[in-house]
Amino acid sequence: MSRKDAINSLFLKKPEAASTPQVKHTDRVRTGAIAAMGSSLQEMTEGAKAAERLQQQLAAGETVIALDPGQIDGSRIADRIAIDVDPGFEALVSSISEYGQQVPILVRPHPEKIERFQIAYGRRRLRAAVRLGQSVKAIVRSLSDADLVIAQGRENLDRADLSFIEKAFFAKRLEDAGYDRATIIAALSTDKADLSRYIAIARRIPEQFVLRIGPAPKAGRARWLGLAEKLDDGKVVTAIENLLNAPEVVGLDSDSRFQAVWKAVDKQPKSTAKRSDVWVTQAGKRAGRVERSAGKTALVFNEKVVPEFATWVSSRLDQLYAEFSAAKDEEAQTKKE
Repeated sequence: MSRKDAINSLFLKKPEAASTPQVKHTDRVRTGAIAAMGSSLQEMTEGAKAAERLQQQLAAGETVIALDPGQIDGSRIADRIAIDVDPGFEALVSSISEYGQQVPILVRPHPEKIERFQIAYGRRRLRAAVRLGQSVKAIVRSLSDADLVIAQGRENLDRADLSFIEKAFFAKRLEDAGYDRATIIAALSTDKADLSRYIAIARRIPEQFVLRIGPAPKAGRARWLGLAEKLDDGKVVTAIENLLNAPEVVGLDSDSRFQAVWKAVDKQPKSTAKRSDVWVTQAGKRAGRVERSAGKTALVFNEKVVPEFATWVSSRLDQLYAEFSAAKDEEAQTKKE
């Protein structure tokens, strides 16, 4: 069989029935069938887009093989925020059950464990294979740690874009794991300015709040930045904790949970008391503090911990203010829309 025929067979033809008969559920509702059909069409479309890339991989000596899902470990860096209910996943399971896996996942040989692999992308397809109790089609490629996270980020952007807060925490986790800015920029297909904004906001919002709110795909940078600014008030933090524990909020979808949090904190009266926030470096050292009182804000750095940093910051105030002004203009434009 030629490579072209192999690709067409993999992506465009319905697979032959397996030797073990599959049990069809007679109680599948019509909406489930429609969802499965939509997911299948999406998978086939994505498969067609991936065909050219796959052909190049095959030409380079890479092949699609069947792996036991139990041999595959997850990525060290999480990019997506888990949600309680994922209707798209259920439709994907139905699609693969009916039409087979159209697009292979990408894995690399595990750098520390023999006969095991690490996934770069395709985790939902891997989960679907586990659910169905079948092998998963995969391309095995030798990847460095940096190549792995770049492939992971690029695939997510190509298939289903990460929400703003998912990008922000993916960037933060990569930086915390020791990846350099160039690698993170490549993984997110972004630029230096946006990356700085992602990481700055991710460091201001407690991760436990984000995990409980969820990805909130409709909430953009302006809203998350606004929430981060309100978290300087301890009363707001307490209000959010109480709200996220309320059963009526827990049962909402992610965007609705964010909206409930936003409305609640927007009603909180502004505190006029003096506040001081401690800045701790990634190495865990207390390097300074931010003091706010009566409409004034002061940055105080510990020169013993971060020598010459204050001079470096003051020399770049014009640049920082320009970035701030651009961000505020973008926020104003977003509110108009």
